[in-house]
Amino acid sequence: MDPDLHQWLDALSAELRVTDVPLGDEVVHRLLDLARDSAHQVTRVSAPLTTFVVGIAVGRGASLETAAARATALLLPEREGDQLP
Repeated sequence: MDPDLHQWLDALSAELRVTDVPLGDEVVHRLLDLARDSAHQVTRVSAPLTTFVVGIAVGRGASLETAAARATALLLPEREGDQLP
């Protein structure tokens, strides 16, 4: 992960008091992939809004993996198949 991005995420997490949520490389890549797919399949401005809605789902108890997979399945049904976690 880019050092500037890592520093930004650490500072933002501290400011918003969400330091209990690890934002390691795997999480960052999953969110960036989701944002990319949303931007390409819907519209560019859908990328931050999609990740925001997925974040709300995670805040309400869904795992990031499940919420991101469900969103991706809506965006790319041919890639994800009929299986939703």
